[in-house]
Amino acid sequence: MKESRSIRQFFMTLSRLLVGAVFVFSSVVKGVDPLGTAYRIEDYFVAYGTTWANSLALALAILFCAAEFTIGMSMLFKTRIKITSWLLLIMMVFFTLLTFYDAIYEPVADCGCFGDALKLTNWETFYKNIVLMVFVLIIFVNRNAFKNNFFVPIQSIIFVIFFVFFTFFTMYNYRYLPMIDFTKWKVGTQVLSDKIIESQTFVTYRNLKSGAEKEFLSPNYPWNDSVWMSEWQFIDQRVVRDSDDPELDLYIEDESGTDYTRDILLANNMIVVTIPDSKEVDHEEMLELIQFHDELQIADCEFYVVCGSLPEDIVDFAQLSNNQLNIYFADATVLKTMVRSNPGIILFHKGKLIKKWPMIDLPDIQEVVDALNNLH
Repeated sequence: MKESRSIRQFFMTLSRLLVGAVFVFSSVVKGVDPLGTAYRIEDYFVAYGTTWANSLALALAILFCAAEFTIGMSMLFKTRIKITSWLLLIMMVFFTLLTFYDAIYEPVADCGCFGDALKLTNWETFYKNIVLMVFVLIIFVNRNAFKNNFFVPIQSIIFVIFFVFFTFFTMYNYRYLPMIDFTKWKVGTQVLSDKIIESQTFVTYRNLKSGAEKEFLSPNYPWNDSVWMSEWQFIDQRVVRDSDDPELDLYIEDESGTDYTRDILLANNMIVVTIPDSKEVDHEEMLELIQFHDELQIADCEFYVVCGSLPEDIVDFAQLSNNQLNIYFADATVLKTMVRSNPGIILFHKGKLIKKWPMIDLPDIQEVVDALNNLH
């Protein structure tokens, strides 16, 4: 009897600590990047045809992360477990069913349960929830057996403190920039290298008689042999580039579609202002950016604006600056990833991301100069 009690106590403690740790980790990696979490929620709204709720995505992201953190900490510190076990069970049942639907139909490619810190497929997320549900059920079934030496009112105060603290933590990361950047656009990253990129093209042909397929390194195949060409059919080609550059998914172009990505990112000293949605930039912010552009002329630093909007949507911005700004275009989703601010300011030096600022913390010229001087 005593042994069975010990085993039961062991699994209760294991379940409480494991679930608490997972919830705290999950909430922190999402709460440190609330805009990224809001974008994931918007993906769900789009997938389920409820785009009218997009304006609620950020508030939901903040509240959800705070609730998840509070439940996790409550598990770790055994505060108000009778109540939090119900919240835990409801949350887990909802998300287990949701991720099961995601795994089957894939309305969204990434649920974002661990933000950008840890990427899981929809099936991996579902299996993770199934395993976690076992421990959640152990907690729920034994919810009355957990003991805490603090009085219930004290536990309630601690519970509220957890929630309020994490709400402010998440809002701070929204107002400024994520304290920890899990994206590939983190400060210090060599986004592009200036070395010459060599590439090899491989072509695949299929024999029309035997059906056999063979791959050749172009142009080392008898492309000028008419007899051979009549017996083989082109199937596919692939390009292998000799480059250590990460996959950026970024394509910066002008109105005619000309690619300026490498020209801009590999410049000596380059300020890139990202504007995913120009409709969210007010008149005062436009004036501040124009003034910032003008002041940068004395800092030997180039200035480019990259928008995720259509050219006709930034006409007012261009006219306000007397068409003095270099304005280019890129995919809005990528711009949202580069810096969690609209507008956002990024300093590049020969392909290396030196520093990022949100619009609310627009740097003065001295900050830019100091950041560049620190390179030497």
